Amino acid sequence: MLDLMNTPGIVLRAEPVNEFDRRVVILTGNSGKITAFANGARRQGNRLQACTDLFVFADFKLFAGRNSYTLNDATVKNYFPELRDDFTGALYGMYFLELADYCTRENNDERDMLTLLYQSLRALVHPDFDNRLVKMVFELKSIMIMGEFDRERYRVGYSQSAGYTMDFLLATHPKSLYHFKLKDEVLTEMIRIAAAECTRVFEGHRFKSAEMLDVLK
Repeated sequence: MLDLMNTPGIVLRAEPVNEFDRRVVILTGNSGKITAFANGARRQGNRLQACTDLFVFADFKLFAGRNSYTLNDATVKNYFPELRDDFTGALYGMYFLELADYCTRENNDERDMLTLLYQSLRALVHPDFDNRLVKMVFELKSIMIMGEFDRERYRVGYSQSAGYTMDFLLATHPKSLYHFKLKDEVLTEMIRIAAAECTRVFEGHRFKSAEMLDVLK
């Protein structure tokens, strides 16, 4: 008998398989990044259709196979409908999904990364937050969660406000990150730091959605 697993997660990738099915990559907390097949999800009116779209945050019920999972059911908690009508916001969201996909692994504890991704998508659709700030926070906190951020590199040559911001990001749980704003000059400085860290940590890897965001600048 196949084991049934219940887990919260966010759909990072979705692609068609055969005529009516979908293969999805879901970021979960306790099991890390998993691949699941959703049989019939491309059929009009199928109960798995809505829960296998990008950005969907849901409680997923999956049967565990030898090499992959089969999606049995899901209870959608948030599907971020605002991103459907906001092209720029959707690009930022796609970048977050790409980055999370790159940074996470299978069979790994990814609870912090899942929380960061969910809270960042929430901040992205919130009118009070600058998309550039959300992107900077997501990039730096992702690198911090990976254990790759070197605070000592930024002890000299940066403003006191930038130092406070980095210390806040290091010390704060992902669920509580988005409770601050920055002056334009500090945000610009932090964006430069995030860009430098991404170049260093990801070693020149280019994310397709990031390239599209660069075109919009």
